Order: sequence, then structure tokens, then C-alpha cells
Amino acid sequence: MKKQAPTLPAARGSLPPEGAHPALGQPGGGVPRTRIKICGLTREQDVDAAVAAGADAIGFVLYPKSPRHVAPARAAELACRLPAMVTPVLLFVNADAIDIEAASALVAGATLQFHGEESPADCAAAARRCARPYWRAARIPMQAAEPFDLVKFARDFDSAQAILLDALVDGFGGGGKTFDWSQLPPNVPAHLVLSGGLTPANVGDGLRALRGRGRSLAVDVSSGVEAEGPDGKLLKGIKDADKITRFVAAVRAADELFAGSLSP
Repeated sequence: MKKQAPTLPAARGSLPPEGAHPALGQPGGGVPRTRIKICGLTREQDVDAAVAAGADAIGFVLYPKSPRHVAPARAAELACRLPAMVTPVLLFVNADAIDIEAASALVAGATLQFHGEESPADCAAAARRCARPYWRAARIPMQAAEPFDLVKFARDFDSAQAILLDALVDGFGGGGKTFDWSQLPPNVPAHLVLSGGLTPANVGDGLRALRGRGRSLAVDVSSGVEAEGPDGKLLKGIKDADKITRFVAAVRAADELFAGSLSP
């Protein structure tokens, strides 16, 4: 019997006005367990490795120009491997509404992630049609001198389940670059997902820099857990199980340090 993808709550039921979605983190009043998304997966063994390591969400890139692109049908095949409470996330860049709906119909319980030039109205309409929650990527300039009003951006996209923070680079879909975390405002009215150039070595620093600046803080990694070829270059879309395990361990270590800092 073919395994079916888990069915999660629809968009309105899974939006977190007072607490967070399982893929994002827990609300205030206790030490958070940082939620982890592994993105850009293309192979069964990488999905299995991410789940085994403790990932909370798995991202599939449906942007044809990305080297990590998978077709919607392939994303559906891979998503069928996910157990309950591990959320599939479908990444779109300026996609047509009909394509978003078709892909969403193939992957039960998926969250939508918009990474292009989609307007608040575009995102809200797509989420409503698909009955799914959505994340909106904010492309943060890597130089602090370039202004970006994240508070305004979050308010403009107030129907988003979360705002994903990524570096502004040429092209779309994420570039594996970090931005200056210190430039972000201290109080952002949104659940935040830190992305962009994260690795097992720096994710703890990112969490320490941004924890408490939003309603919750999650992390999203892609290139930082990819395998390397014989020439030392990353094999885009091919993950390294050991790097995934080390990334998750680094997040958990940062959580423990934070918990320790709150102890009396």
C-alpha cells in the first residue's frame, strides 16, 4: 500500500495568532525548542536523513531556475515519506496561481513559501485558494547601509504564518549568503525564520543574535548541509547526512545554552 502524506490543518486553523505552528516554535512563557527546516531536498535518502536528525519541516523548491528544483509530482513523492508532524514546505518564485494550486493539491498538508516579488494580496489570495498557511521571504540587504524596513514588511504581510529572513542576492530562491544580523530591529511583529548562509558552525550565533526579536524564531538551512564534490564545490540539491546531524545538534546546543542562561 502506498504511504500517504500526512494531513495537517488548513490555513486558518494552523495560523498562530497566539502561539506558533509546530514548524515554527512554541509561544512565550517557556524556553523555546527551535524548529528546524531543511530545504532544497531532491532525494529520498536526504529526506530520511533530515527526518531522522529531527527536522520539523522539509522544503521542496518548485522554482524551475533553481539547481535544487523538483517538479511538483516529485515533491509529492518525497513528501509521502514524511511522518506526522513533519511539515512539507513548497517554495515558489513568482509562480502562476494555477501552478501554485496544482502543486498544493499534490502535497497534502504543505505550507506555501513565497520567495519572489509576490505582493501581500497575491500571497493571501493563494493561501486562501489552497487553504494553506504561507511564509513570505524577506530579502535583507547584506550591507547595513542599505535600508530595509522589516517591521513594515511584517505588517504588510500580516496574514503570513512567518517571515523568512534571507540575504538579498542576485536572482531568487536563496543564495546561501548571510546578512548582518545585528541590523534587524528588536521587535518584529511576526514569527521569524532565519535563513541565508547558515551552517553547523554559525547557526548558534544566529540564534543568539536574533532570539527574542520576533514572536518566535526558527531556522532554515539548505546549502549549509549540502555534500561536497571531489573538487570541494557543493553539490546543490544533494545533502550530507552528517552535516544535517551536526546542524541539528548545533541548534539543540544553542537551545540548551539559552535555557541555562534563564536558570536562577
